[in-house]
Amino acid sequence: MCDASGTATGTVQIENARTRVTEWRFKTRGDNTGWHRHEYDYLVVPLFDGALEIRLPDGEVITAPMQNGVPYFRELGAEHDVLSANDFECAFIEIEFLEDPRNDT
Repeated sequence: MCDASGTATGTVQIENARTRVTEWRFKTRGDNTGWHRHEYDYLVVPLFDGALEIRLPDGEVITAPMQNGVPYFRELGAEHDVLSANDFECAFIEIEFLEDPRNDT
């Protein structure tokens, strides 16, 4: 869950008991999601070729190259602020796995 200090726009497109799909849109370089910790495993699908800057709690900053349509997966617990490192508007789709279907009885 993100805090209110981010300047990127998160728009929930689908939400049900098992999955939440959010589009994150960054209009300008430096727009950010705000500091957050992921409560669920998630998948990100970039909608652009470029880079994101990932700020970590220990002060480390990582530049993460993005390729349009090439997804990546992360496990719950990731804590960071994500910023656009691009001179153009960009976006990605975040898919959170809210419930593990293997836990169904």
